Amino acid sequence: MASGSDRNPIIIGGLPSQVPDFDPEETQEWLDSLDAAVDERGRERARYLMLRLIERAREKRVAVPEMRSTDYVNTIATKDEPFFPGDEEIERKVLNATRWNAAVMVSRAQRPGIGVGGHIATFASSASLYDVGFNHFFRGKDDGLGGDQIFFQGHASPGIYARAFLLDRLSEAQLDGFRQEKSKAPNGLSSYPHPRLMPDFWEFPTVSMGLGPLGAIYQARMNRYMEARGIADTSASHVWAYLGDGEMDEPESLGQLSIAAREGLDNLTFVVNCNLQRLDGPVRGNGKIIQELESQFRGAGWNVIKLVWDRTWDPLLAQDRTGILVNKLNTTPDGQFQTYATETGAYIRDHFFGGDPRLRDMVKDMSDDQILHLGRGGHDHRKVYAAYAAAKAHKGQPTVILAQTVKGWTLGPNFEGRNATHQMKKLTVEDLKRFRDRLHLPIADKELEDGNPPYYHPGRDSEEIQYMHDRRKGLGGYVPTRVVRAKPLPLPDDKAYAAAKKGSGQQSIATTMAFVRVLKDLMRDKEIGKRFVLIAPDEYRTFGMDAFFPSAKIYNPLGQQYESVDRELLLTYKESPTGQMLHDGISEAGCTASLIAAGSAYATHGEPLIPVYVFYSMFGFQRTGDQFWQMADQLARGFVLGATAGRTTLTGEGLQHADGHSQLLASTNPGCVAYDPAFGYEIAHIVKDGLRRMYGEDSEDVFYYLTVYNEPIQHPAEPAGVDVDGILKGVYRYRDGEKGRIPAQIMASGVAVPWAVEAQRILADEWDVKADVWSATSWNELRREAVDVERYNLLHPEEEQRVPYVTRKLSGAQGPFVAVSDWMRSVPDQIARWVPGTYQSLGADGFGFADTRGAARRFFHIDAQSIVLAVLTELAKEGKIDRSALKTAVDRYELLDVAAADPGAAGGDA
Repeated sequence: MASGSDRNPIIIGGLPSQVPDFDPEETQEWLDSLDAAVDERGRERARYLMLRLIERAREKRVAVPEMRSTDYVNTIATKDEPFFPGDEEIERKVLNATRWNAAVMVSRAQRPGIGVGGHIATFASSASLYDVGFNHFFRGKDDGLGGDQIFFQGHASPGIYARAFLLDRLSEAQLDGFRQEKSKAPNGLSSYPHPRLMPDFWEFPTVSMGLGPLGAIYQARMNRYMEARGIADTSASHVWAYLGDGEMDEPESLGQLSIAAREGLDNLTFVVNCNLQRLDGPVRGNGKIIQELESQFRGAGWNVIKLVWDRTWDPLLAQDRTGILVNKLNTTPDGQFQTYATETGAYIRDHFFGGDPRLRDMVKDMSDDQILHLGRGGHDHRKVYAAYAAAKAHKGQPTVILAQTVKGWTLGPNFEGRNATHQMKKLTVEDLKRFRDRLHLPIADKELEDGNPPYYHPGRDSEEIQYMHDRRKGLGGYVPTRVVRAKPLPLPDDKAYAAAKKGSGQQSIATTMAFVRVLKDLMRDKEIGKRFVLIAPDEYRTFGMDAFFPSAKIYNPLGQQYESVDRELLLTYKESPTGQMLHDGISEAGCTASLIAAGSAYATHGEPLIPVYVFYSMFGFQRTGDQFWQMADQLARGFVLGATAGRTTLTGEGLQHADGHSQLLASTNPGCVAYDPAFGYEIAHIVKDGLRRMYGEDSEDVFYYLTVYNEPIQHPAEPAGVDVDGILKGVYRYRDGEKGRIPAQIMASGVAVPWAVEAQRILADEWDVKADVWSATSWNELRREAVDVERYNLLHPEEEQRVPYVTRKLSGAQGPFVAVSDWMRSVPDQIARWVPGTYQSLGADGFGFADTRGAARRFFHIDAQSIVLAVLTELAKEGKIDRSALKTAVDRYELLDVAAADPGAAGGDA
């Protein structure tokens, strides 16, 4: 990576007003020269001179302010374009075949009886952008390393499939299985890049708008992190992200540009396909999206390459000595350029060039057809190659290439530049004939008129196909390809978990701290300790993880170039280029992107990392839930910690911090294994099993979500003969009722288990009820297993019917069941249908609020006394106690008075 002195500086501001003018006469001479240039040669000439001076100043490393935008022309001058090393004619034939097959695949997917749709216009506009990358830049994985990481634009997937078909990576049957993943299995193809659905092909899921660019930034950063820590050689890996100009409206698309510039990620290139259209119409009808994006990226410190016009514009721009053509390009809005893409050459002559005699004179010797074919830069292989080569050569900054294209390019007048292009999926026979002629393909009219249009393949031994294979061989293999080379990790033995199993003794700690203690011991392991990647959104101290600062250190590629204010303290804040902790600032989206990049390193680079992402529970699945789906789709692994969990446990913070539902949100993600542990020994067993499932033999593509709390409690030592299987499957009997005549059962999870134990005592002492307490470590896993059992029974009526684990586990337990947690009732209600007995749940339904823990729990009626009432209520329904006892309990415990509740333990951020 470039050092700080080698980077292009990020300049902010203008004239240094506080610096005195030490030579006013020289200053005046410069001002007089500028005045003379304006007076004698005009403003355009003066502007040109000023821009050249700024350019030269940068070459001399003079700190001058960065321009927010430049003229609406190509950044790379024609004279500066490098030699194009490919055979442009062969590449044109290859691309024409790819274009055809992509469009035909989608059109065939719309055939009667199928009608699954697809998108053809996005790839049509970006085809050259991809083709140049495939032929000259994208590095494969055949050398045993990670190659390049390419985030393909989701709607362009038909083109990627079409190219793979030409290379014999996909069959015709697979193309016909597009969007029919089950009905055409094993030949079905996913709609978009989905690694979970095609785990040997796609690497990165990108169709959720905005997550592609976010993921690409943090992937490039993770590459640098892995190299800095000596885990993998990523020096030759380059990250390419293909994006749409409409996609850049998403906050996630632009929200983390600064980190890429701040860390000098010159291993990252964004290619924004600026076809000027969203899904329904123009991106900036009255404005200019390329100019807008240039300003935003430049302001964030990126290197910007504008690829606006193809080579047919070069002679016209060379004639433009007055700047009139450039001015016309600068002032024409995108909506008008979209119209030009759909009109005739005569229309363009009249409306674009016709307003000024100097412009008309420029094109007087051009035919209308020549004017019509004045093209966009993103369709010109030589221009695209020049932009890519410049991006790869640039040091010290990430690069964005803003490439102008036409949506639906080559698909014909019914598609090109039309507002409805994105939704158009079916080519008529006439469309197909025009398309075929445009691409010069040898396909007979009869083949287009009889049934489905055919795919086109020039032949395995043809010059075009051999060229494609040779190019990929020279670049290290085929892309996209997902390869898992990582070997199982040697996992720690039971000694690493011994401390957690001993309990906390007389000390009260929160489950967050219990987890941190387990993590600390695991990070000491000689085999896997270095593979842990700690991630937090500016909350390490809140979660009690500042103890890691001096030893693990915070990753910063520039190191720590200042003296820390707490340098004399034991837990000093320490940054290092080889730091293990990722401190991504106050950005849950950025942290989750780091989590995904680290969690998929076992496949991307063949080296497993074990990410541990700790965050305020409320700001996880609720705030970045789409990214957790992305994580599951990318088959990423790791531990996700929803700290400060629960609706009543994080006292004082109030409604927007009070999480009572993330466990429910987690239950919707099939790749997420979610637990709500109560004690340190439960955490130890869950983490041990998680490491086994994710990183041991026969590893699984899941990630673990643990909700942990900030309420200090005394953690018991692991009971002798503890039911480990029950802990891992979701429920085990934690404490038998010791006295009382009337049986009952209390199920609780997380921070609620101590309330259940207190309720058990009250019921025995005051109501003659013998209640067992069960720790429900995972309501979600219990439900998931039960659903699988019911599905099996449904489809195998002749087989012996299976019984869900939760039913088998609770069978024989006498009395009604009352479930309680610091979550909304929907969380424990997930298992209601499989509980073998009367079942009632208590929960924190509704908005949270700031108050004492006791008051909040009394308000929601989930405290120990409310549990007592719920048990008594169910026993009364069964006729085992008199109903008058219920009113007695309400009065005795003042359950209608929130202020009467014991406030409970205070403090304890972690």
